[in-house]
Amino acid sequence: MNTGIVFRRSDIPDSPDIKVDVEHVIDISRGTTIGIDDIKIHTVEHVLAAVSGLEIDNIICEVAGNEPPVGDGSSLPFVESLLKAGIVEQDALKDYLIIDKTITYSDPEKGIDIVVFPSDEFRITFMVDYRNPALGTQYTSMYSLHEEFATEFAAARTFCFLHEVEELRKADLIKGGDLENALVIIDREMTDKEMNDLRKLFNIDSEIKLSKNGILNNNELRYYNEPVRHKALDLIGDLALLGMPIKGHVMAARSGHAANAELVKLIRKEYKKKLIKRKYKVAEGNVVLDADAIAKILPHRYPFLLVDRIVDLIPGEHVVGVKNITFNEPFFQGHFPGRPIMPGVLIVEAMAQTGGVMLLNAEADPTKKLVYFTGIDNVRFRRAITPGDTIRFEVEMGALRRTMVKMYGRAYVGEDLACEAELMAAIIDREES
Repeated sequence: MNTGIVFRRSDIPDSPDIKVDVEHVIDISRGTTIGIDDIKIHTVEHVLAAVSGLEIDNIICEVAGNEPPVGDGSSLPFVESLLKAGIVEQDALKDYLIIDKTITYSDPEKGIDIVVFPSDEFRITFMVDYRNPALGTQYTSMYSLHEEFATEFAAARTFCFLHEVEELRKADLIKGGDLENALVIIDREMTDKEMNDLRKLFNIDSEIKLSKNGILNNNELRYYNEPVRHKALDLIGDLALLGMPIKGHVMAARSGHAANAELVKLIRKEYKKKLIKRKYKVAEGNVVLDADAIAKILPHRYPFLLVDRIVDLIPGEHVVGVKNITFNEPFFQGHFPGRPIMPGVLIVEAMAQTGGVMLLNAEADPTKKLVYFTGIDNVRFRRAITPGDTIRFEVEMGALRRTMVKMYGRAYVGEDLACEAELMAAIIDREES
């Protein structure tokens, strides 16, 4: 129970496991490859699509080699095997990641756009457009994984263009592939000699046909829009890298494995924020950590706790904190009477505390650690901060060496840069009192 989706290399001594996780993705050039150290499993997306499409949460997939069988180039053989083996319902609540805000990924150079909207169910809308008459512009939608996947998407076969097949075969790749387990799209004219060469390349005795439908060897489509359905199938498989099913509507245009993996990383970041809020019992809303949660992480107290809330936090990457400046701040009594200005050293301190939240949040028990700042470089003050201002601190992680950290911080009032600095710190054990 609660294994998640795991691949097990049964052909290797001790049968090592590789948990399906986006952090274990090591290659996305011609499919999704996962691995740990030197242990790899290639082209896992069709198995993952079958597992996710049948809404299986916990499974161990034993593979006697570095790649699952190619089958017919779809998820259908895996779906049939899983249904034949039987699915056991566990006595536990199914955990979903509920998408409650719009998440977007875009690659303008490749024309890729993916948007995930809040939805009460998992849904997919997919569009592709190719400059090839056999494909052109295609569109598909899936509104119910339970009702549609096995019958309307699982049998959609992978596809590629003829020139890609030739290049991969000559590079000694796709050894298990042939002209029957993929739709090969004709994208150029071929001479009789080239046809014979292609037959030799694939060890084919029979004649190879260039069919009128633009598919090599006159393969008939299983669905009128089979290629785009297979792209949706790939997306379902790649989303399994998140580690849990989502409730959201994914709309994708021209997406592939690389973009799918980047989308999973973006969703994972939002998931980590939810875990942080859940850990510190912060109410739903735009705040990641409120004042009570910050006080559980930082050791500072009045009058030296200088962060009111954390509005964004990606562990190990960046943090955004907010401080509201009122006339009642104790330092305004002496800095300066008649003209209150927040001391520059306290602006930097507040920035450092914001960075400290990011660092200590990564610790299993923040109450047992302290962040000591060991250096501050390139400090620049650009704007005075006065009562009524709201400061937004944006701190990004730089170099990390064991317990030594370098961060880059900026303080803004509205869109105006008020202060910037490079911060060096050490994470140490807090001494018992």
